[in-house]
Amino acid sequence: MKKVLLSVLLLAPQLVSASFLPHDLIDSVANVISWVILIVMPIGLIALFWYVHILPDTIAKRRQHPQRDAIHALCILSLFFAGLLWPIAYLWAYTRPTMYKLAYGSDKYQPIEEGQDPKKAAN
Repeated sequence: MKKVLLSVLLLAPQLVSASFLPHDLIDSVANVISWVILIVMPIGLIALFWYVHILPDTIAKRRQHPQRDAIHALCILSLFFAGLLWPIAYLWAYTRPTMYKLAYGSDKYQPIEEGQDPKKAAN
């Protein structure tokens, strides 16, 4: 008799839950997760995309690259060409022009002021 009663109790349907959350909280958590995926994730991905594309310009400014304006322009162009130009800008930000110092007298960035001759600005 004990075996029959035990087998009936084991085979009887029971409420089970595969979640660690209570039943009434599952829908609320699912709503929060869906809103995070629909709103927060795209904003975060756009911010990451923007940060990656201005990274060469930031590196060029920090290293006082003499051609940082051109690197900045290439970073902006890279945004319009779906990132295809970004690796070139990244490599360019970490290199120094070989004959730049010989030609212009300095290998540091020197902004050209309005009305100033570019040849005189380098000297």
